[in-house]
Amino acid sequence: METFTRVCGTAVPLLMPNINTDALAPGQWNRDHPNDPGGGLFWNQRHDKDGTPLPSFPLDMPRYKDARILIAGANFGCGSSREAAVWAVLGFGIRCVIAPSFSDIYPDSAFQNGLLCVVLPTAEVTALAARIEAMAQPALCVDLRSQTIEDGNDVVATFAIAEDRRVAMLEGLDQTMILRRKESAIAAFQAADARNRPWI
Repeated sequence: METFTRVCGTAVPLLMPNINTDALAPGQWNRDHPNDPGGGLFWNQRHDKDGTPLPSFPLDMPRYKDARILIAGANFGCGSSREAAVWAVLGFGIRCVIAPSFSDIYPDSAFQNGLLCVVLPTAEVTALAARIEAMAQPALCVDLRSQTIEDGNDVVATFAIAEDRRVAMLEGLDQTMILRRKESAIAAFQAADARNRPWI
């Protein structure tokens, strides 16, 4: 898994609530373009019925080109459980999503793939989006080491994340790698359990 320490770049506000996994990773796009998940991100919102691009969609506006950070509405990633909805966001180039809340499942899939989900109070998310819209160059830095969001040289928000997940993302550890770090403890437990319960 790619490490996440500090990501700086264009931030795009998209404060729609309940952005679901079908919007993030349309089923038909995944079937037809299995090797390009990022190309399908918000496909149905970014194109008309004939497939013509709609340049008014925020992700396709010139000022938000090559976005690295997405500022979204509440309950991001709701709907069906599909890991492709994380791959689509990462494939588009986004490494961090900031929202007031996420669905139950989406943050787990995001964590497993190196996409940082940051939860902030609604008022802070709204203020952050307004700040971005007012900036000539809409850019932020998200620092996982200090758990801060910066605008230039100023810290504009702080966030919390479970320490085990923070360390795993900083070091680029997936679940298998985390387990391997605990091999000696696992082996000791198995040996003790075999002595205490030889009938197992």
